[in-house]
Amino acid sequence: MPLTPTERDRLLLFTAAELARARHARGLRLNVPEATALIADTVCEAARDGLRLADALERGRCVLGPDDVLPGVVDIVTEIQVEAVFEDGTRLAAISDPFGERERDDLAPGAVLPAADTVDAPEPALTVAVRNTASVPVSVTSHFHFFEANPRLDFDRAAAYGMRLCVPAGSSVRFDPHGGAEVGLVPIGGERIAIGFAGLADGPLDGPGAKEEALRRAAACGYLGVAVDGGDGTDGDPR
Repeated sequence: MPLTPTERDRLLLFTAAELARARHARGLRLNVPEATALIADTVCEAARDGLRLADALERGRCVLGPDDVLPGVVDIVTEIQVEAVFEDGTRLAAISDPFGERERDDLAPGAVLPAADTVDAPEPALTVAVRNTASVPVSVTSHFHFFEANPRLDFDRAAAYGMRLCVPAGSSVRFDPHGGAEVGLVPIGGERIAIGFAGLADGPLDGPGAKEEALRRAAACGYLGVAVDGGDGTDGDPR
């Protein structure tokens, strides 16, 4: 059965969570990977059940308490992030206080104190007009490769290749059914490797022929906003 990288990652998370559930059922206290997998899987399944983001996060926080994990785990795992598929699209779920709210000594040895926010938000490198042709809302998270966003979103895919939303990390932009909006994009940073997402670009974004192959895959899969070759060496109408 062929699976996309995203589907393989989801199965890996589920397998790790099942192992954690079995050990937890035997009365064992969980370590960092086990606790992280169990909570993240719970949120993903809550999204699959049709719960909204806030309710899915709350379900994740109720799975384990401080007494269910090994000493030190609560101090190490202060937030868990996982991309879950909700009814309105894929969204980044950030589970803060994953073991329930507790009192913390911010001056304890090794405590991390947040600095004042003095970094200006980046200016968009590109602004694109987006129209949601679907009958359901679509949300796109901050660091999703925007080129590979929902196929029913109609925008200039070629221009958005290698870009992400110019919004704070962990946030998202919602496109209402049959609605339109303009969004700012910035280039994906780091080593610019896109793995997973929708499987249109699966590797280095700037590799030889990578953009052309991604556009070909998008056209073959019926993504809107992709120019179709007219067969005579010129571009036909965009889909």
